Amino acid sequence: MTPAEIGARLVELLGAGEASESGGGKFARATVDVPAERWAEAIEQAKAGLGCDFFDWLSAVDELPGGFLIVAHLWSTERKHGVLVRAELPRSAPAIASITGTFPGAAWHERETHEMFGVGFTGHPGLDPLLLPPEFEGHPLRKEFVLASRVAKPWPGAKEPGESEHTVAKRAPMRPPGVPDPDEWPGRRG
Repeated sequence: MTPAEIGARLVELLGAGEASESGGGKFARATVDVPAERWAEAIEQAKAGLGCDFFDWLSAVDELPGGFLIVAHLWSTERKHGVLVRAELPRSAPAIASITGTFPGAAWHERETHEMFGVGFTGHPGLDPLLLPPEFEGHPLRKEFVLASRVAKPWPGAKEPGESEHTVAKRAPMRPPGVPDPDEWPGRRG
């Protein structure tokens, strides 16, 4: 099946969604955008109807200011084709159904996406912190998250003293484009 046929078949099985094709020439994949409320059903249909028996990965894309795209890549080990399933979520209180009932291997990916983007997965067995320390505040892969390390270390990345035989002239500290003054960061105003 071609990517276009795979996408059209998933839309037909689900009775909803919109199919397209990713870039990549001969490596293109079927891409199907589904309503968020039909996300888990779309994943089940891809498994049952398209033979996509292998869960590859799941993540989010911050589509500032609109919201988030949740993306999962599934693969058929028998038929040798794949499909990208996507759903759009609002920026405020983003949440979507967990797919761990269909693909238990998605649990780690959903935990990571929850931690890094702040997306909730209803029905997930435990969205415990995975990569960040418990005291960490915020979601570091959201575009509005301020990367403190960009301000703490001089930018653009001069070598530390002693790392080079050349001397670096002192210069005024610079902030990278788009990083506000630390006094303007959320929680530090006052």
